[in-house]
Amino acid sequence: MLVVGIIKRNWRPFCGMLFLSQIKEATRHLFTPADRRIPRIRIETRQAATLAGQRIMVAIDGWPKHSRYPNGHFVRSLGSAGDKETETEVLLLEHDVPHQDFSQAVLSFLPKMPWNITEEDMAVREDLRNLTVCSVDPPGCTDIDDALHCRDLPNGNQEVGVHIADVSHFIRPGNAMDLEAANRGTTVYLTGRRIDMVPELLSSNLCSLRSSVERLAFSCIWEINDKAEIVKTRFTKSVINSKASLTYAEAQMRIDDANMNDDTTKSLRGLNRLAKILKKRRIEKGALTLSSPEVRFHIDSETHDPIDLQTKELKETNSMVEEFMLLANISVAQKIYDEFSECALLRKHPAPPPSNYDILNKAAKSKDMVIHTDSAKALADSLDAAQVDGFPYFNTLLRILATRCMMQAVYFCSGMDSDFHHYGLASPIYTHFTSPIRRYSDIIVHRLLAVAIGADSTYPDLMDKHKQSALCNNLNYRHKMAQYAQRASVAYHTQLFFKSRGILNEEGFILFVRKNAIIVLIPKFGLEGTVFFENKDKPSPKLIFNEEAPSLTVEGHSFNMFDKVKVTISLDASNVQHQKIRMSLVEPVISGVSVAPSEPEVKRAKLDR
Repeated sequence: MLVVGIIKRNWRPFCGMLFLSQIKEATRHLFTPADRRIPRIRIETRQAATLAGQRIMVAIDGWPKHSRYPNGHFVRSLGSAGDKETETEVLLLEHDVPHQDFSQAVLSFLPKMPWNITEEDMAVREDLRNLTVCSVDPPGCTDIDDALHCRDLPNGNQEVGVHIADVSHFIRPGNAMDLEAANRGTTVYLTGRRIDMVPELLSSNLCSLRSSVERLAFSCIWEINDKAEIVKTRFTKSVINSKASLTYAEAQMRIDDANMNDDTTKSLRGLNRLAKILKKRRIEKGALTLSSPEVRFHIDSETHDPIDLQTKELKETNSMVEEFMLLANISVAQKIYDEFSECALLRKHPAPPPSNYDILNKAAKSKDMVIHTDSAKALADSLDAAQVDGFPYFNTLLRILATRCMMQAVYFCSGMDSDFHHYGLASPIYTHFTSPIRRYSDIIVHRLLAVAIGADSTYPDLMDKHKQSALCNNLNYRHKMAQYAQRASVAYHTQLFFKSRGILNEEGFILFVRKNAIIVLIPKFGLEGTVFFENKDKPSPKLIFNEEAPSLTVEGHSFNMFDKVKVTISLDASNVQHQKIRMSLVEPVISGVSVAPSEPEVKRAKLDR
């Protein structure tokens, strides 16, 4: 790409810290941005002493051609560095997450309370309040988008329904609330905090499909035979009354408890049986089962500090819900594309270019295995077959690596693209329909589906493929930034966790090998860290890097991908703005390179003798 000119500079205010000039009573100081890619900025201020130790915002004014640094000005203070509220504010600003309170203009479009379903609503909707509908979600979930039911039909088949919150009933096209939701694009889930896409009255109350209250829904209902084949599909606006709001663990317990035979439990068992068949068939078609270590923090209710850190455990019921959400998304995608071939909002996942798999192929080769990557099916089969005796975690490590090889899934407008395929799901067409409380894409899909079944009227922007495409660009950007913000929040809370723990000793596996370091995954915490073998404070050991293997030999000891190691984990807080998790090698023991285990471990070893 050749840059021939700059039309407009994409300068924004930057978060960071002021580092005071050493010259007494100086007014010119250097500001260091939190984003390491941005150069330091020279600002003039007389309140430098007050701003030292604060997180502040600075904007760039210009960059004189003979100056080493751009010039800028102080915008505002965000609070003390290290303060949890301040660090969260920095995180949101740096990832461009809209998080201001909803304006009065937005709130003016909320329904007046007390709100009730009217006779007019009932007249144009199917009354499904008698069905045994229930929701299954993570613990503490208040924005319940989806609920399910399953019942036997007289002909021996089963009826399965996915009922989704009818958010588009409350958010009408073009009003202030709709424009705000379109701009935000997605709800952002940080550790201990949620940044809603729509006001809380909708997200946690009127749209949330809580149990024992009547709610408006958009239902996708199938007749399914014993082999989990779809006989008939229909879509309808509806009214439901959920009979239970369950966690994944509670739903699993009901399914497993032979003494429970109430209608909700029978419905769950029917759903679970069909979901297993659907999943098996999906995997046979080439759908990928990948892996990424996700963590859950246990937060102290008073201090809001993390007191425990664990990897998330997935149950059968997680998979059960996922299967029917996928089925609903695929069914709706086909319907809206059939009706609106030029302006359907769809989601695709491009196949990765062959070079993306280089690291996966090298990793498999190091264990004398071959991973076939010419199709999703070939990759899925290879991953299933990749087992090492006595090393059960090997397959998970390989799937984590395979996840890193993938492309990003994106929203697009059907009239602006010809490749619809979703590689990871092995589906020729896909969209997002099942989470309209937290994704704006789903609101648009609801509107398209409502027009397709004659349940709502259309409007010009909905049928304009260029406007739809521009909307998709914003949704893709917001979705990507939300993911980055979520990861940054996990990283920050991980630092808080280790700050109060001192130095810990943990076992891990080598994920990647670099020229002067190894990247280690700690399964217990789902945490990745780097062990550097070059240290400016002491002589460097003899290092030999083999890029082909890949392997790194340190003082005669060879490190390969997936090798088991023991490390110390601690928080390096020497740079208040860029605190990081530091790992040091404990085992294997290499003279002059490895460190002694931390004190608690040494004491415990002595007690065990």
